[in-house]
Amino acid sequence: MNRNGLHHVTAISGPARRNVEFYTGTLGLRLVKKTVNFDDPGTYHLYYGNGAADPGTILTFFPWEHVAPGRLGIGETQETVFRVPEGSIGFWTHRLLSKGVAHEKLAKRFGDTVLAFKDPDGMRVALVALPGLENEPAWSTGEIPTEAAIRGIHNVSLLLREAAPTGAILTDVFGFEEIGREGTTVRFKAAGTEVGGTVDIREAGEFLRARQGGGSVHHIAFRAADDEAAFAMQRKLAQNHGLHTTEQKDRNYFRSLYFREPGGVLFEIATDGPGFTADEPLATLGTALKLPPRYEPRRQQIEAVLPALAD
Repeated sequence: MNRNGLHHVTAISGPARRNVEFYTGTLGLRLVKKTVNFDDPGTYHLYYGNGAADPGTILTFFPWEHVAPGRLGIGETQETVFRVPEGSIGFWTHRLLSKGVAHEKLAKRFGDTVLAFKDPDGMRVALVALPGLENEPAWSTGEIPTEAAIRGIHNVSLLLREAAPTGAILTDVFGFEEIGREGTTVRFKAAGTEVGGTVDIREAGEFLRARQGGGSVHHIAFRAADDEAAFAMQRKLAQNHGLHTTEQKDRNYFRSLYFREPGGVLFEIATDGPGFTADEPLATLGTALKLPPRYEPRRQQIEAVLPALAD
């Protein structure tokens, strides 16, 4: 199995309940993990993905009830794009309209049809219609049939002053290669990886810098098969690019190294294991609040301050 590509995308949202309603209800993703921010256990960390919670399908959120909105600018992940079957784009257009979600006109990017919109916090999201996805497994809900369901992340778009320095990290460290250019956008692809296998860099030149807040992506994570692969990436970053990561952090479901890439976006190197079934079975993912061991003695206190996600 190819282990290159994106592992997950982590963003900042407003109220947790609204976030759950949009991503599980409107978009039909599976809530695969309900835990807390390991650095701020007074707030949730919510993970959405496909039925199997595979790397490359995962979008996560730190929801803060009263977060100020972010500001678009260079040095950020501008858009997260999900894969949907080619024949479903009409279904999704009508679904967004029926849910009161404003969207842009259908557009072509690198030859594919894209439907772009924003979530309730202003985060930029899109669906790209691709052929051949109908036979891929999908998590479906009563309102969203299997033939239309989302099949993981296709790409993220980074809004940067220039593409070359970050492109060098993608190609040298993470196994991507440049495969095309369209206007000011440079596309990179991880060979053999379809889910989470694409990164676009949009060159903006001198422009206002981003300010993080509600609707902003906090960081993006790239896959490492295991610790050995992660530390090999860490060494290459230092030796070839003069960049240094944090010490490895245990996130229960993966182990992580963090660093700022040359354009200012926070990158993470995340191991594939142990995975999201480390503390609950696949069949019941996301149904119970899961805490890291150090917070278990405080469970009652933590649960008391977390908002309800449903009635």
